[in-house]
Amino acid sequence: MKKGAVKNFFKKIDWRTFFLSLVAVFSTGLLGSLFVSRGVNSFWYMTVRPSITPPNWVFTLVWTILFILLSISLYFCLTCAKNRKTCLRIEFLFALNLLFNFLWNFFYFWLRNPLFAFFDLIALWLSIIAIIYYSWNINRKAALLLIPYLLWVTFAGVLNYLSILKS
Repeated sequence: MKKGAVKNFFKKIDWRTFFLSLVAVFSTGLLGSLFVSRGVNSFWYMTVRPSITPPNWVFTLVWTILFILLSISLYFCLTCAKNRKTCLRIEFLFALNLLFNFLWNFFYFWLRNPLFAFFDLIALWLSIIAIIYYSWNINRKAALLLIPYLLWVTFAGVLNYLSILKS
């Protein structure tokens, strides 16, 4: 890649929108992590935690990567949307998704209710499908960036279901 090409690439980025996308996604993750920190080392969690659960550091690493991908996907959708109505729909879908993401932490770790968390997780999963479906026509890269998120939430659903069986 030529030196000028890199410079042009960075000039094309709408830094304000990119920064706001990062803030929206990571602030939700930060708020949700407040509930996780209370519950992840609790006796209750140790009794319902499935044996196939990865170590805690894996969750931190994976969620950081997923939040970066989610932020980039949101950025692509917002900057490629053809009109304000499309932008509002994307903002709504992402906000709904982030709400479900946040609520899962609250239900599972704060309320210690894997069943409520599981129903929330189904809504989260469906919201990811909706974003992928809707963003496909806006920017295919944005839609494809969400596949790892969908896969991880699917795995989280398995863990959540197994914890219901143990509780």
